Amino acid sequence: MQTLLYAIAGLILTYLLLSLVFTYLVQEYPRKPFRDPPDWGRVTDTAIPTVEGGRLEVWRVEPEGRSRGIVVLAHGWGRNRDRMVARARRFGRWGFTCVIHSARDHGRSSPRRFMNAARMAEDLEAVLDWVGEPVLLYGHSAGAGAAILAAHRRPERVRLLFLEACYADTHEALLSLYRWFNPFFGMAFGPLIVFWMDLFYRNRLKDVSPGRLAPSIRVPVMIVHGADDRRFPLAFARELAARFPADRVELFVAAGARHSESSFDPAYPAAVRNFIAQRLDGFDDFRGPA
Repeated sequence: MQTLLYAIAGLILTYLLLSLVFTYLVQEYPRKPFRDPPDWGRVTDTAIPTVEGGRLEVWRVEPEGRSRGIVVLAHGWGRNRDRMVARARRFGRWGFTCVIHSARDHGRSSPRRFMNAARMAEDLEAVLDWVGEPVLLYGHSAGAGAAILAAHRRPERVRLLFLEACYADTHEALLSLYRWFNPFFGMAFGPLIVFWMDLFYRNRLKDVSPGRLAPSIRVPVMIVHGADDRRFPLAFARELAARFPADRVELFVAAGARHSESSFDPAYPAAVRNFIAQRLDGFDDFRGPA
């Protein structure tokens, strides 16, 4: 009996130790930088300061003619500023100045251990302060989680908010992500990894959940989501949309699109332009087909 108890205790200890190792590893998941530099307008490639003495690589792309405003775009986990260029290119073609950065520990920005959406929001706030005027703020995936947190903290800096492939609850998003990566891993280790993260981040995961922040956002919000997103299912987007006042939010669902494909939907450009036209003065020419 004693031997059996020791064996069970050993298995439990091994499981706990493995879960701690995995908690570290999922936050250090290898980055997958993308290569797609801006190919329009007047491009400034610079570096700006962020918190903790860090530096962020930033592109500011001016349109050929008069700018109709500024769009700041935030990439998702593991990517870099190039990942948002395809989306920015469209806004640039519509006459907007586009500002695109790489968060710390991504691209050629400063290294930083244990990055998360909250720390990505710190970098996004640094970009907003550097721009110095209200912008259209666009975030994808973890960048969307950062965008809503930045809009919550810097409401005076945001005119419109775009959330692509976002989620309502950080706990549920992480569990879904681990199950997408590997069903067995997600079921066996996901809940304990989230538990350790809660301890590590002092129970702040819930506090920065987009769904919890949604009622505080005072600007119009467009949620963009793929119908076939397997990382963050469409139900996440519907739940998030329900957290905003109905007159302040619009949900665009891209048929057949996966996690990063919504902006390729043929209906996407017109949906974005119509949203801008309805919510901002001076954009009546945006109504109708793109």
